[in-house]
Amino acid sequence: MIYSVQFGELWPSIRVSLLSEQKYGALVNNFGAWDHVSAELEQLNARDFVNKAHARGEQEPESSQTSDPSPASWTCSPNLRCFTFARGDVSRFPPARLGSLGVMDYYLMDAASLLPVLALGLQPGDTVLDLCAAPGGKTLALLQTGCCRNLAANDLSTSRTGRLQKILHSYVPQDIRDRSRVRVTSWDGRKWGELEGDTYDQVLVDVPCTTDRHSLHEEENNIFQRSRKKERQILPMLQVQLLAAGLLATKPGGHVVYSTCSLSHLQNEYVVQGAIELLANQYSIEVRVEDLTHFRKLFMDTFSFFPSCQVGELVIPNLMANFGPMYFCKMCRLT
Repeated sequence: MIYSVQFGELWPSIRVSLLSEQKYGALVNNFGAWDHVSAELEQLNARDFVNKAHARGEQEPESSQTSDPSPASWTCSPNLRCFTFARGDVSRFPPARLGSLGVMDYYLMDAASLLPVLALGLQPGDTVLDLCAAPGGKTLALLQTGCCRNLAANDLSTSRTGRLQKILHSYVPQDIRDRSRVRVTSWDGRKWGELEGDTYDQVLVDVPCTTDRHSLHEEENNIFQRSRKKERQILPMLQVQLLAAGLLATKPGGHVVYSTCSLSHLQNEYVVQGAIELLANQYSIEVRVEDLTHFRKLFMDTFSFFPSCQVGELVIPNLMANFGPMYFCKMCRLT
């Protein structure tokens, strides 16, 4: 798919933004002196975009929420604090440092990467699976919610799970890792439905993708290289298999969020639709896509969203708010 066809008149702006410096958010570490760190970030003129979205949601009339048939589609995971600079402000955060409590103060990430975790809507006591967890930013965010009774963090690559372990050790005290029963594995995620079917309340499936922004800036190991054409072509099939496995690992009534950092609807909407059809045809399992319209409205001040997704939501890079790309879609396993 040629992006100029998919995005039309929006493509020149997206392309320029992808080639420009990316904006970051600072995810505050709740296991450190978070109140002191938050105050320091505010002194930099950064603002907690999650708290801002919650305030926006509280100001909206209740009718706009109750008209939504599924409250799960707009409930956000709690206790997350992530600071960003205002639209058009290209200031950078200082590098994270070790805090007074022996863990790092904050984690720098594309702030749009937090949206899939927020969209999951974790509740206290949830059992959670992060199926493609490395390098670890979303896994860390899941732990920051304080909701995980058990957290399984998996990635096929042992070198990438090594990076994940380093992040957990730098940001999460040992007793918290033990209490949350964090289990890090390097298994083939496509087989998770067989390994632990009908097990988890909430599953995050942040699949390997073409990583469009990264690929524009990195020659080495670039998936758009001609030598990797076949790998690129079979990527949507792998993504469907991973999402199907995540749905099979979810309890009936549980939720899955599928996410990529690709602009391609072949890796986004088409994968969601393919996995839902696969589960219906092969397993007689019904899956509902949740409407995230209200969720999107909460965060429109911070991010630019593509207005024409068939299912799910897509944050598109914009020079005034240069986050993303980040696609995410929330599903509920009904049977």
